[in-house]
Amino acid sequence: MKLGVLTVPLYDRSAEEAFRYLSSLGVQTVEIGTGGSPGSKHSNPDELLSSESRLSAYKDMLKKYNLEISALSCHSNHVHPNADIRALAAEDYTRTLRLAEKLGVDTVVSFSGCPGDYEGAKYPNWVTCSWPTDYQHVLDYQWNEVLIPFWQGAVAEAANYGVKKIALELHPGFCVYNTATLLRLRRAVGDAIGANFDPSHLFWQGIRPAEAIKALKGAIYHFHAKDTKVDAVNTQINGVLDTGNYGDLSERSWSFRSVGWGHDADEWKEIISALRLIGYDGAISIEHEDAFMSVEEGLEKAIDFLKDIVIHDRPAQAWWN
Repeated sequence: MKLGVLTVPLYDRSAEEAFRYLSSLGVQTVEIGTGGSPGSKHSNPDELLSSESRLSAYKDMLKKYNLEISALSCHSNHVHPNADIRALAAEDYTRTLRLAEKLGVDTVVSFSGCPGDYEGAKYPNWVTCSWPTDYQHVLDYQWNEVLIPFWQGAVAEAANYGVKKIALELHPGFCVYNTATLLRLRRAVGDAIGANFDPSHLFWQGIRPAEAIKALKGAIYHFHAKDTKVDAVNTQINGVLDTGNYGDLSERSWSFRSVGWGHDADEWKEIISALRLIGYDGAISIEHEDAFMSVEEGLEKAIDFLKDIVIHDRPAQAWWN
């Protein structure tokens, strides 16, 4: 495994400044935003695709700082009921695939998306319960008429550019948000669909990440190292379905934290060991969204915490057996 960082929090720095800083901290891989919610500050597809010399210089810059790209990220709602939003997501996705081909990157990270509840809807509708039975009709429409057909086409498009792994982040608010929904889409579309496994979105749902990792053997294509702290008191009062502002830290049922600040080292060792158990040997990509800490402090604490926990080498034979 290799220690990595999603570079988005360093948006106030140029790509070279961000790469130099991360390399100095011992980071080995970078996950780069190319559109959608991550933006494209550190890898603008239009600029890099317009000039072979710019593309070559970009590759040389990565080599200069001993960094590899773990994935290109274009998190978007690809099946949003608003046609304009869908069109922007489609443009970002295609540009990302084209750039991935040029950079030799085989993994693209995004969201599954969430449609509306009928063809004329204005906004997405994330279904979280089975009853009333209206929600079953909504799910049938979303999955069978929108989501599955879209990703069948999106997988075919990715194959045209040599992108073999579409890592969808299991994220509440979208149709793929847990183990079962990821596997459902994968069964329907094919094994080009896999997970960008982010424990932070699972902790507050009551999911044990290590167990979910084992259930997703062969289907984890990328990994986000981000933690969540569940507030025991607020959760006992209001439960975990929290729609409050992320900045209202004292009122929230849960908040994103840097790794090690939501769960201890034993929990994270179990997660990393589960990844090793299923054969995952990719990036452990830190995503910093801790509102308690500055960008630099949050990233550096996460890097220091993970250096002793990430398993870097492939396992040897059990020589004592």
